[in-house]
Amino acid sequence: MKVGLFALGIGTGARPGAILKTAAEAERRGISTLWVGEHVVLFDRQDSKYPYAESGEFPLPGGADWLDPFITLTFAAAVTQTIRLATGICLVPEHNPVVLAKTVASLDRLSGGRFALGVGIGWSAEEFAALGIPFERRAQRTREYIEVMRRLWSDDAASFHGEFVNFDAAKSFPKPARGSKLPIIFGGESGPALKRTADVGNGWFGFNVGPDDAAPLADRLRAMLKANGRDASDVEIIVSPYTKKITPDDLKKYGAAGINELVIIASPPEDESQIAGWIERLARDWVEPAAKIR
Repeated sequence: MKVGLFALGIGTGARPGAILKTAAEAERRGISTLWVGEHVVLFDRQDSKYPYAESGEFPLPGGADWLDPFITLTFAAAVTQTIRLATGICLVPEHNPVVLAKTVASLDRLSGGRFALGVGIGWSAEEFAALGIPFERRAQRTREYIEVMRRLWSDDAASFHGEFVNFDAAKSFPKPARGSKLPIIFGGESGPALKRTADVGNGWFGFNVGPDDAAPLADRLRAMLKANGRDASDVEIIVSPYTKKITPDDLKKYGAAGINELVIIASPPEDESQIAGWIERLARDWVEPAAKIR
């Protein structure tokens, strides 16, 4: 089982030095993936309920530093060679898919084909309103945008005519290293989120999934994949305990559930000189034990 790290782009992880040092040390110590989340704007107060807190309150204030994930990951790519880079997650329906296809392909090219697009449909109606994008039908918009991007990543001259996007003979270069097979990893724990993965995803990222929740969700996804005639081994299963405290024994439960990657959420130390030691401890506590789980 691999271990990923969600630490960059927010708060203490939004500083140039912290990004560079964390990325380099994470790669050196065997962390599998650097995950970076996305919010374009935040609010001190909003009516939308944050799905990963019992209170429904988003845990960060509106004035928190939150970098663009693609710029952050490109910055990290410049000082690494092998670690995977992924959005965790990108709010795809908030983007123009033609522009996003170019951004993704550019990052993938500059990183040597190391990028995976983690996708979510969004939960903040206020954020969609600020961007002038309808909150309704965002799930349908997301599916169409994924289809649009895969078309642009594969076809020499791409055409598309859908509900939200229309164009003819558009050429978008460079292509990602794997073309339309660039990994699309869907976030979300609901039935519709799992169905999106089973239908068109290359992976699933479950957030706030504890060790006892992992197996039922993973088994449900595998059943959906089988029903679709897909091989479950071709779809990566990734989870993060988020706010849940886990123990080394919990790693065995994740392993038994067939989890491919466990994502640890942590913030880099304020003192950047302590980042190497911080990554060293993460590797000792999680990366090394997880690597022994088959």
